[in-house]
Amino acid sequence: MMPIRDENPSQSTPYVTHALILANVLVFGYEVWLALQGRLEEFIYTYGMVPARVVQGEALHTLLTGMFLHGGVLHLLGNMLYLYIFGDNVEDAMGHRRYLLFYILCGLSASALQIAINPASEVPNVGASGAIAGVLGAYFVTYPFARVHTLIFLGYFVRWVSLPAVVLLGFWFVFQLLAGTATLEAMRLGYGGVAYFAHVGGFVAGMLLAGIFRKTQPMRRSGGTLWS
Repeated sequence: MMPIRDENPSQSTPYVTHALILANVLVFGYEVWLALQGRLEEFIYTYGMVPARVVQGEALHTLLTGMFLHGGVLHLLGNMLYLYIFGDNVEDAMGHRRYLLFYILCGLSASALQIAINPASEVPNVGASGAIAGVLGAYFVTYPFARVHTLIFLGYFVRWVSLPAVVLLGFWFVFQLLAGTATLEAMRLGYGGVAYFAHVGGFVAGMLLAGIFRKTQPMRRSGGTLWS
């Protein structure tokens, strides 16, 4: 399933969400430039989050910098699509400063669970989706009945449907949990792929922190590289 847009207009301009999207795009542009220079691998190992190094108390800055790196164009576009659709409403509910702190804490929580699952891993973790998963978790509990227009792929058939956020995001979370469980052995063997447990950790953190960071009750509206 791929969300396209929601029926949940925000009441303020989502400056932080837009700034985060811009920052991720600019950093990815720098990654492309480094790749052309043959220097990308060194950059990823320097600024990507490597669990084994963090456990040893080294390169703690990568807990933050790793959130702004991506492993490819599709990785970046997928993450930015989710942030664009769901970030504005969560920022609206929290306010700009609280939302930025919330986003960072969710990213740190995502990394914490990924490290706890595989603390000896030497594979760099890159991607914003641990933090973005926190945004999804906050949206899940704050706007559960907002309608989200979604593409559903059924083999050769594609359907455009409108789903409550609680259904779409609930399905997304269960999939992350099941997929993460299925890839535990591959992670322990040092293979790359998707950091599903970072998604799980971010989503749960977002659910738990939403009530703390939300400045007001939301208005009720009708209708509505190991990558992370």
